[in-house]
Amino acid sequence: MAFESFRKFLDELEGRDELKRVSQQLATELEITAAANIEMKKPGGGKALLIEKPTINGEQSPFPVAINTMGSWSRMAIALGVDSVDSVARELDGILKIKPPVDFKDAIKLLSNLLSLRNCKPKFVKDGQCKEVVHKFEPQTRRTEPWQKAPSISELEQLNEVGNFPTLLNIPILKCWQLDAGRFITLPCVVTKDPDSGERNIGMYRMQVYDSQTTGMHWQMQKVGARHGRRYFEKGERMPVSVFLGGDPVFPFCASAPLPDGMDEYLLAGFLRKKPVELVKCETNDIEVPANADFVIEGYIDPQEPLREEGPFGDHTGFYTMPEPYPVFHVTAITHRKTAVYPATIVGKPPMEDFYLGNASLKIFLPVLKMTFPELVDIALPAEGVFHNLLFASIKKTYPMQAYKIMYGLWGMGQMMFTKYIVIVDDDVDVNNTSEVLFKLCSNTDPQRDCVFTKGPADVLDHATDIIGVGTKLGIDATRKLQGEGFKRSWPPEIKIKRELIE
Repeated sequence: MAFESFRKFLDELEGRDELKRVSQQLATELEITAAANIEMKKPGGGKALLIEKPTINGEQSPFPVAINTMGSWSRMAIALGVDSVDSVARELDGILKIKPPVDFKDAIKLLSNLLSLRNCKPKFVKDGQCKEVVHKFEPQTRRTEPWQKAPSISELEQLNEVGNFPTLLNIPILKCWQLDAGRFITLPCVVTKDPDSGERNIGMYRMQVYDSQTTGMHWQMQKVGARHGRRYFEKGERMPVSVFLGGDPVFPFCASAPLPDGMDEYLLAGFLRKKPVELVKCETNDIEVPANADFVIEGYIDPQEPLREEGPFGDHTGFYTMPEPYPVFHVTAITHRKTAVYPATIVGKPPMEDFYLGNASLKIFLPVLKMTFPELVDIALPAEGVFHNLLFASIKKTYPMQAYKIMYGLWGMGQMMFTKYIVIVDDDVDVNNTSEVLFKLCSNTDPQRDCVFTKGPADVLDHATDIIGVGTKLGIDATRKLQGEGFKRSWPPEIKIKRELIE
């Protein structure tokens, strides 16, 4: 199911009793975070919130704020247009296992799969709803004081009437936590291109608003956007960048998904929504963005410009990440729908909305991992591990040291290089049941024999490492031991009650 606008997605959530409207005013400074945090901590992720009257420095914004829109398994499935996230994984698994047809039934199935893949490729259009209001900025000649007083609601209406648009200071961007350095765009889809190959990438990097026309761009050193930036620095060229928010909810999912390097996120979006993504060219650079987005922020990064301090920011680790230098993004244009909704999220001590985003990616791409590791049964990222700090994997073990093969293999798979702890269990263990995994961990291991330490890249947000971006990892083999692994005793049977006795 393809959503033609973010508002249609919100209408769908409301129709399914998955959304609460908040009619009283809530401040974008800390208050929306407090309300969202309460909701996210409820069993199952609570409900989505539509803040109808957000305020900026005491003045009401003309744009409502939506938050926690994908913060449950049911809302995650609705965003992807399916009954369950698992069904997407099954569909992808079926496509990956396509074989030449041997009869008419197989031929029809193959044709059906090929027709579904036809929707992957995006198509280009001349105009879109994201350009209902267009405002291009003059080059900034002086730095605006951060968080100067916002215009009143009547002034905003006058600006829109004459075709102008409020600046970054007037969009209801959140200051999430008490010690945050300012307001941060937390759900941006950041579009960049490789200057040599032209390959496009959509990433999700937080953006601290410095003033009306500049933000930070927090792309970590291992991210594709940072790699594109380094290439522009080597060429001595200004780097075009565009950021979009809203539109089909599948977009932020694709921006945060661990896609293979070089794969276009718009292709994944087309596959998931069963409809090609319509793209429109930006006003001030050559980047393409979805025509149905709510906001588009166009601009550039000058690789020759000195980096600027970004942070602190209350992060998904549950701690603040401290100030570090990052590139500066300069805004050249902002376009938006007339009835735009500002989408936001917050990160912090788990569980939060990002838990569902991250685990949905894991479920959907499990078939891809199984192509490399056929013994892999299931994989899970428990909430306590804040994404990649802790990973559980179950395998169908058939030979000695197989658990270590999986550990090292997973550490070499994209963003799993950041995983600090990997626990491998047998295929009869439910990795989504943390209690069950911990039972096997404690009962099936000898610490010295079954643990391995190694070194590798670390998440730059990890405050526990001695050096930023460099750390150690621990792998634990919690599977039943085989004779070939040096285990010289017989493995005892586990206590179980027969099903017929229970019945």
